[in-house]
Amino acid sequence: MTRVDAVATEGPALRRGTGSGLRIAGWAGIAGPVLFTVSFLAQETVRHDFDPLRLPVSALEAGTNGWIQQISFVVFGVLTIAFAVGIHRGLRTTPRGIAGPILFGVSGVAALGAAAFPLQLDGAGQVYDPGGHSIAGFTFFLTSAVALVVLSRRVGADPAWSGLAGWTLAAGIACLVGFVVMGRLVIPDDAPLHDWAGLSQRVIILLALFPARIALSIRLLKTWR
Repeated sequence: MTRVDAVATEGPALRRGTGSGLRIAGWAGIAGPVLFTVSFLAQETVRHDFDPLRLPVSALEAGTNGWIQQISFVVFGVLTIAFAVGIHRGLRTTPRGIAGPILFGVSGVAALGAAAFPLQLDGAGQVYDPGGHSIAGFTFFLTSAVALVVLSRRVGADPAWSGLAGWTLAAGIACLVGFVVMGRLVIPDDAPLHDWAGLSQRVIILLALFPARIALSIRLLKTWR
């Protein structure tokens, strides 16, 4: 019996996705992190005045070519929302199981907010937040972390996905720990690790959040091929 046949026998109450739509969502879940990463790495390469160890990715919005990073946030946000919808429709439904996908959807909206409220440069050439961007960033990292933790239970309840449950949970916990560390030891101006804000952020997204999201997206593609 093929996967599609097996899904058909489970009934609409358990799964509500269609193969073509879920494949689009799966590719969106892969493309979002990959395109976002390629974009900010390319920008950092050509902007010789940019210190990726000290400055967060969002600081690329500040300056003459900041629109590039704004577009990157928009693309990433839209693809994240598509990924969230696909994960919800592709996984077996469980009580309150919609919470994880909703949180991922909120993180996508937060990425759009990061584009709508970009960081800017002041008269001294220092990056600052004119309002709204910090809230968007806070929302993105918190909802992304909690989404992985919550979603891990739903992943574990689906036989076709259960092998990813432990990884999803571990990645979510790592993101939560990183979120707390960033908030206490990195982000405040007088924090001891403030000069390593860029590195800290990249460790979270490149070693925990993005790999977990890509793994879930690949499983979505394999399950619904």
